[in-house]
This record gives sequence, structure tokens and C-alpha cells, in this order.
Amino acid sequence: MSEQLIKEYKPMLMNKRFLTDKQLSENLNISRRTLQDYRDKGRIPYYRLDGKILYEESDIDIFLSESYRPKFDD
Repeated sequence: MSEQLIKEYKPMLMNKRFLTDKQLSENLNISRRTLQDYRDKGRIPYYRLDGKILYEESDIDIFLSESYRPKFDD
């Protein structure tokens, strides 16, 4: 994840960093509905804690690296 995320968010639980649904959608520039689709389809792991959706930073890194497709050059 970006250096800004590392500086901005402190470990919350067992030295792991988590992002909320809102934070992740803003950082990835996708809608919260798209994140819900990813959750529903099992594409991205998440935790539900007290009704709040949380994503572990390392899971986001894995999701992004697995979803990466190189740019197609003509």
C-alpha cells in the first residue's frame, strides 16, 4: 500500500492494519457497492466487527497483486 496509508493508519489489532469499507473504496477509487460485490463473490477477504466492515492491509495487497493485469501495448 502507499506510504500515506502506512503513516496514516496505526495497527488496530494484533499489530495488523485495517481499513474500513469507506477508506478502501476511496483509496482504490471504486464504489462501496463494488467492494460489496467483491465480498459477495469471495474475491476479497473481510471482517465484520460490530456491523463495521474491515479489510486487513495484507489481504488488500494480495488481492491487488492477484488482480494485476499488465497494460496491453499495441
